Amino acid sequence: MSIAPSVQYSITIRLEAPAKPTAVSELTSIIEKIGGAVTAVDVNHSDAERVRVDLTCACRNSDHAKEIVEALKQLNGVVVGKVSDRTFLAHLGGKLTIESKLPIRNRDDLSLIYTPGVARICEAIVADPSDARRLTIKRNTIAVVTDGSAVLGLGNIGPLAALPVMEGKAALFKRFANIDAFPICLDTQDTDEIVRTVKAIAPVFAGINLEDISAPRCFEIEERLRAELDIPVFHDDQHGTAIVCLAALSNALKVVNKKLEDVHLVLSGAGAAGTAVLKLLFAAGLTKATVADTHGIVYAGREDITPGSNLDWVANATNKEGKQGSLKDALVGADVFIGVSAGNLLTADDIAKMAKDSIVFALANPTPEIDPAQAAIHAAVVATGRSDFANQINNVLAFPGVFRGLLDAGATEITEKMLLAAARALANCVEPDELNASYIVPSVFHADVATHVADAVRLAK
Repeated sequence: MSIAPSVQYSITIRLEAPAKPTAVSELTSIIEKIGGAVTAVDVNHSDAERVRVDLTCACRNSDHAKEIVEALKQLNGVVVGKVSDRTFLAHLGGKLTIESKLPIRNRDDLSLIYTPGVARICEAIVADPSDARRLTIKRNTIAVVTDGSAVLGLGNIGPLAALPVMEGKAALFKRFANIDAFPICLDTQDTDEIVRTVKAIAPVFAGINLEDISAPRCFEIEERLRAELDIPVFHDDQHGTAIVCLAALSNALKVVNKKLEDVHLVLSGAGAAGTAVLKLLFAAGLTKATVADTHGIVYAGREDITPGSNLDWVANATNKEGKQGSLKDALVGADVFIGVSAGNLLTADDIAKMAKDSIVFALANPTPEIDPAQAAIHAAVVATGRSDFANQINNVLAFPGVFRGLLDAGATEITEKMLLAAARALANCVEPDELNASYIVPSVFHADVATHVADAVRLAK
C-alpha cells in the first residue's frame, strides 16, 4: 500500500541559502520532487547575501525524512542546520501537567488548602466516605492503566515505552470530555498483581480505563476488577472499539439498505477487540457471524481451542454451519467484513466474492487488512482505523463521552445497556441528510459527540 506523507513524520529543517529570488522555490521544489509535502516556509533572517529559512515538510517515514535532508545538503550554496522532528518535540517533557485549582498566596490560603483546615475535610470523609467524590479529585479523575503488553501496533513493549501512549490517552480525555486522567503504567504482567495493584490505588479514582493489555489476560483482569471495585472499569480496546464499530455499521447498513439481523458478518481477529465487537453486535441484533484467526476459521471442536476459554465461546457462538478453511473462504457471500487483526490479509479479488453492496471495515493499524482503495473497487462502504482515509473507526469517538456519562451519573459499573446506548447516540450524530458511503461516523472533532454519548450513558444507568 502506497503511504502518503504524514504529519507524524513531519520535520522542520533550518537552513541557509544564497539570497536570490528563486531561493525558497528551489528548496521546496526539491522536497516535492522527492515526494515530501511542504507545509510551512518561514524566512527568519535575510541580508544581502544569505537567507535563513525554517522549512517544515511531511514525510512518509523516518528514512524518507533522511533522504530529503541529504538531498537538500547537495544543493549548491545551501547549508543545512538543525533538523527537528515535530513529533518528538510535541512529546518533549511529556504531554501532561498537574496544577492547583486554587492560588496559594498567603497564610490564609495555606490554612484552607492544607493544615489545619484540610483536617476538617478528612474528618468529613471519615464520617461519610461518599463525600470523597464531592470534596476531592476523585469526582472527575480516572486512571488509564496498562502493563504495556499490547500497545497499538507495537506489541509487548513494556510499561515505560507505553507511557507516551497513556499520556496521549489522558490528554484526549481532557480535550474531549474535560476529564482528568492519569497514566498508570504497571511494571508487571502478572494478572493477580495487576488486579491487586489497581484495587490498591482505586480510592483516588472514579473510574478505571484499562488499556493495551494483551488477551486473554485482559478478560480476567477486567472481570475481576469489575466484581471487586465499586467504580466502573472500562477496557477501551474491547468496549470502545465495539461501540464505534456498532455505530458505524448501523449507519453503513442504512447506506446499503440492509438490516443487522439479516446480514452475514465475517470477523478477522478473535482477541480482545474482536470478541467485544462480536458480543455487542449480537446484543444489537446480529444473528449470523463467522470468525477467523491466525489458524483459520474458528469452529466448535477445533483442536487448538481450550474448553472454557474466550475462543471456545467464540467457536460456540458463531459459524453454526461448521465451516472450515481460511479467512478468504469465509468471505465468500458475506455482507460485512470487520478486521481487527493484521495488515495485508486480503485483496480486491477477495472482496469481489462477497455479497452485493458489501461493507468492509479494515481496522488493523497502521496497515489495514486490505488497501482501502482496493476494497472500494467492489465494496459499497469502506472504513479503516486510519485518519488519512474516510470513515475512521476511532475509539476517541466513544471513550471520552462514555466516561463523562459514567462520572456524571456517579455510576459504579458499566452495563451492556450503556454500551448500546452509547453506540446509538454516536450513530445518531450523523444526520440523515449527511449520511453517505464516505460519512458513516462523525469526525472526532464533531462538537456534539462526547455530549450526546455522555447523555445517553447517563440516562441508561
